Amino acid sequence: MLTALAVTVCHYPTGASKWNPIEHRLFREISKHWAGQPLVDYPTIVRLIAETTTKTGLRINCGLSPDFYPTQIKVSDALMAELDLLKHPILPHWNYTLLPRINRN
Repeated sequence: MLTALAVTVCHYPTGASKWNPIEHRLFREISKHWAGQPLVDYPTIVRLIAETTTKTGLRINCGLSPDFYPTQIKVSDALMAELDLLKHPILPHWNYTLLPRINRN
């Protein structure tokens, strides 16, 4: 599928979810809510997360994706070279914009 949209991707570095202010703010409340309850399966975990609210009334919307996402897919150097990537000056391996290809037929 061709699109004329530029897609910007920004990742937090591995293990750095503490940099994510939303996750950081909610994780404490989630941990308190499910404390002492066995996390026996995904539906239990999703339910406990979705039931969590903060003192200020913030509610969490949580769901489990049933889709399968294959991992460790290798992209060839040739295919990567074809992409029109604009790397950002800060953390260029994690932050970049994929520019649309212009149809030159």
